[in-house]
Amino acid sequence: MPAATVAADPSVLAPLPVLGRDVAVPLVTGGEVAYAALDHAASAPALQRVWDDVAAYAPYYGSVHRGAGYLSQLSTDLFENARRTVAEFLDCRTEDQVVFTRSTTDSLNLLAAALPDGCEVFVFETEHHAALLPWRRAGRVTFLDAPAGPAQAVEILERALADRDPYGPALVCVTGASNVTGELWPVRELAAAAHAHGARIVLDAAQLAPHRAVSVRDLDVDWVAFSGHKLYAPFGSGVLAGRADWLREAEPYLAGGGASRTVARRADGGVDVQWHETAARHEAGSPNVIGAYAIASACRALAEAGFDALAAREDALVRAVREGLADVPEVRFLSLFGDDAPRVGVLSFVVDGWNSSHFAAALSAEYGIGVRDGLFCAHPLVRRLLDGDAGGAGECGAPEAGALNAIRVSFGVGTPEEHVSRFVRAVRELVRDGARWKYRTVDGRCVPDTSGRA
Repeated sequence: MPAATVAADPSVLAPLPVLGRDVAVPLVTGGEVAYAALDHAASAPALQRVWDDVAAYAPYYGSVHRGAGYLSQLSTDLFENARRTVAEFLDCRTEDQVVFTRSTTDSLNLLAAALPDGCEVFVFETEHHAALLPWRRAGRVTFLDAPAGPAQAVEILERALADRDPYGPALVCVTGASNVTGELWPVRELAAAAHAHGARIVLDAAQLAPHRAVSVRDLDVDWVAFSGHKLYAPFGSGVLAGRADWLREAEPYLAGGGASRTVARRADGGVDVQWHETAARHEAGSPNVIGAYAIASACRALAEAGFDALAAREDALVRAVREGLADVPEVRFLSLFGDDAPRVGVLSFVVDGWNSSHFAAALSAEYGIGVRDGLFCAHPLVRRLLDGDAGGAGECGAPEAGALNAIRVSFGVGTPEEHVSRFVRAVRELVRDGARWKYRTVDGRCVPDTSGRA
């Protein structure tokens, strides 16, 4: 069976222009090739439009919330307008707050710091570490076993919430789309289960928001968190959006200027502080106005392109990979809910007889394809999917029996069809012919061995 390709269908949306689409990288076998960035699940390339918007604003850079001058006023308006754009993008409720953070990890740690006393957190073991680990400081955390399907996920959560003792405040944290398998989770049903049992729910939309429309109202979630660098914006910006009460009642996540409304010395020499009750309460320090503006620009670009069209194109790319490798028995895709489960453009797999780090290094060095290998900051889930075989990266110098980790290919709105076709061809050739070069571990990374060919 020949390797599948993505048909050039004029009715299918063309890839959106992204930075780096014309970057040429050297091949260990000689020559250069256009880099195929197929690691969007880690960090997606910035949209060209986002970069152009940021560049257009840069000459007008000024302090935010802190100046009477024209540029300061312009920057403040731009920052607050970005907040409104994000609220529209997420279809937030009127009373919701949009807090700008550094990333999804930062957003969820902020929420963890705002939990009311006695709050119990429920989180599936399948979560990315950004959603799995922040709650450990909360005191009471219940880690839920991985479900075999969406319906079972709801059943597991309902039982855990019903059995909690004492029956106090509770928070459920769940992903919208797995960063390992790409599978979509039943967020609306999980939210309904949480609310039926007096709990709240936060949606980790880091992998969902770049691929599907996210409506806080429709999903009925209490909070949503995501990162700019996965939403085709530059690094260093994120969002926590949702209900204001817990955030308003909590001590500021960071103490400092911007979070405080008034500060006064007391007669005894101490300091009294009145904190803001708006989103500024958790945005101490000079805000990342460029990061907020970049996120807003990405939100506008994706909304204008239309998520239905974006999802249809992405589904075609997923089919091209799965169909192109369907007759390669050595390739095993990882799945929690089953191969036919709806998913975004994220696929993880292992190759029988290959060390995954070795395979990923060969894709890069010999074909100019960037993928991810490892446990993807979701160690419990990947280890479960690998049946307990995962134990670390291992030595990349020679194929080993048993998969020590996995390989992940992920793509999005800027991925050219040719890059996906090249990936399918490269996997087939490596499985059939083996690597053309030797590889070894240097500083924990698998790299070509300069001593020569395999």
